[in-house]
Amino acid sequence: MKKVAILQSNYIPWKGYFDMIAAVDEFILYDDMQFTKNDWRNRNLIKTSNGLLWLSVPVGIDINRRIRDVQINEKNWQVKHWKTLKSNYAKAPFFSEIAEWLEPLYQIENFDNLHILNRTMIENICKYLNIKTIIKNSWDYNLGEGKNERLIDLCKQSGATKYLSGPAAKSYLDESLFHEAGIELLWQDYSNYPQYPQLWGDYVHGVSILDMLFNCGKDSLTYMKTNHKTIA
Repeated sequence: MKKVAILQSNYIPWKGYFDMIAAVDEFILYDDMQFTKNDWRNRNLIKTSNGLLWLSVPVGIDINRRIRDVQINEKNWQVKHWKTLKSNYAKAPFFSEIAEWLEPLYQIENFDNLHILNRTMIENICKYLNIKTIIKNSWDYNLGEGKNERLIDLCKQSGATKYLSGPAAKSYLDESLFHEAGIELLWQDYSNYPQYPQLWGDYVHGVSILDMLFNCGKDSLTYMKTNHKTIA
């Protein structure tokens, strides 16, 4: 009984994104979809001594392009992001451990495509957390038409009998169409996350998972919801 999730890539996503990855057998990055500005595709939040701060990848504001086609239009943004992360998390208990693999992604790698950047970050975070879910791109399959129909077709092509969706999709997914196709529609639960130790004031729930990794290291798994077979 194969379970899949299909979701657009995000930049250094929050912990719930990785719970969804860990909960399925295959995670399909849905980056054939239209890029949306002021969204999570190219930015995320971190905590600082001055409050929450957006780390935004410079990609311009043109929405008439697919996520997979979005190019990064500045050269020094990676150095800036790493300096910001280091200045705000250097005193976190597991900063050095995370920096061993994260710093080279900012200081050595050279990203000019948003999809490649996001996928690389997601895969490296999964590797650290020992999440072994297969990650594929939506263009590894043939894409049909229709919001519901396209997702159902991706499930069928991937051999899935269960589809895990985020709760925001309840407003447009037609559960009857999935049922008719023999696919069980499941909803990811993002409620009641336990709090973990954080720097800089009051606890904030919806920040990048990097905040949790810097503060908790491998113990981050104890603050996530998924008890998945691929997590050691």
